[in-house]
Amino acid sequence: MTEPTKVADDVTKVFDTILVLDFGSQYSHLIVRRLREIKVYAEMLPCTQKISELKFKPIGIILSGGPYSVYEEGAPHVDPSIFDLNVPILGICYGMQEIAWINGKGVSRGDKREYGPAILNVTDKECPLFKGMDNSRVWMSHHDKLTELPSGFKTVATTSNSPYAGVSDETKQIYGIQFHPEVTHTVQGKQLLQNFAVDICKAPQNWTMENFIENAIERIRATVGPTAEAIGAVSGGVDSSVAAKLMREAIGDRFHAIFVDNGLMRKDEAIQVKKALDDGLGINLVVVDAGDEFLTNLKGVTDPEKKRKVIGHTFIHVFERVANQIKPKDGSDVGFLLQGTLYPDVIESISFKGPSQTIKSHHNVGGLIDNMQLKLIEPLRELFKDEVRHLGELLGLPEELVWRHPFPGPGIGIRVLGEVTPKQVQIAREADYIFISEIRKAGLYRQISQAFACLLPVKSVGVMGDQRMYEQVIALRAIETVDFMTADWFVFDAAFLKRVASRIVNEVTGVSRVTYDITSKPPATVEWE
Repeated sequence: MTEPTKVADDVTKVFDTILVLDFGSQYSHLIVRRLREIKVYAEMLPCTQKISELKFKPIGIILSGGPYSVYEEGAPHVDPSIFDLNVPILGICYGMQEIAWINGKGVSRGDKREYGPAILNVTDKECPLFKGMDNSRVWMSHHDKLTELPSGFKTVATTSNSPYAGVSDETKQIYGIQFHPEVTHTVQGKQLLQNFAVDICKAPQNWTMENFIENAIERIRATVGPTAEAIGAVSGGVDSSVAAKLMREAIGDRFHAIFVDNGLMRKDEAIQVKKALDDGLGINLVVVDAGDEFLTNLKGVTDPEKKRKVIGHTFIHVFERVANQIKPKDGSDVGFLLQGTLYPDVIESISFKGPSQTIKSHHNVGGLIDNMQLKLIEPLRELFKDEVRHLGELLGLPEELVWRHPFPGPGIGIRVLGEVTPKQVQIAREADYIFISEIRKAGLYRQISQAFACLLPVKSVGVMGDQRMYEQVIALRAIETVDFMTADWFVFDAAFLKRVASRIVNEVTGVSRVTYDITSKPPATVEWE
């Protein structure tokens, strides 16, 4: 299958950028998020990035933490030419130790590990990095520590266990801190990052979704040109809907959105998607009812990974078939394929630690077309989920679409454990509808990151109307999360769960028992399959 060509679409040409170099810390992406929150644009690249290969010059560099020891063989090290850029540099935890190591070593294993809260004592109130900051709680996560000051540096902050909790060479504008300002546990962490980005790096605070919209539309128009046309799959989720609306604003009806109803959607979802995107937002939409094709291909399939692949491959064939029927008015071929890639996807692919082990394959629309040479366009690839939601609100998307819970590409197909049949899909769909309806009625929908019902491949004895039942089991799941990398189960009150369970057992034929999943992620994943 031919992969679509990625088009150059670099937001760093418009927004001054703080570059975060990732040494593999679990907190690295939070540095970017905190900078974005103060309206400073930031991007993350692996610590091994060659500065000579950068397509932009950053106005400042932050070296992240990491799980390594700078003095060990094979430890990651930054390209030394970052120090020739003459831009401010901030090292955090491992990043601070990296600065020290490059400037005279002086790093070794501490007598004790320092993990958790510590009180930071700012010893140099004149240091611009600590402007407006008092002694306060910070978050530590390290075993190695500086044993001496690097040449040209001075101490600006300490803790009881770290005599060099903050160091600076103000002449060169190089700073190092042993704690993590990016986590919320560090009370004045955002203030420190703002001091570095805005006061020291002179970063303009112009990263807003209002500015992004204008810039994104201009970039799309410049990329697609005045006559070319584009296609893209939409699911009714916020990512694909916002991307489609941007394309509509940029090139009008020259963007063709394709919604494939795989028969595995939630109740009335195809009707709602058409109403929201076509009728409501004016997007040029084609709705394809392919439910029978998907369910036929799933017959007899029970392995969850195989189900995902069957659903994914069927989607590709259906999308490709419909896409090939779309012919631009001038007789040319469609030139571009829209994809709703977000920045967390980009971070995952460029992380110094490399992409995570595949726990389960994901349904994606990238690289769909076999016989068409398409260029891939990704207008949301610089954005986090919360930024996409804000963008959706600014573009006029309805609230229920902007805040819609994520729904997996394979849909109910992976929420029916075991073989996927029309009957099983109907049971899972009705139970899910009751659960979500009660969540909305209770005013809890926005508090929950994702909620759903799944049908288990087991039966349980029950009693209804004095008669013995031997029917199926529904498991309910609701989670709270910031980034879906980790998640905790949502705590409902007992009366709510009792009401939902009663409705499902009484209203959904074939169900005799309801359970609630209280497993966090990890060790569990969000979905059951």
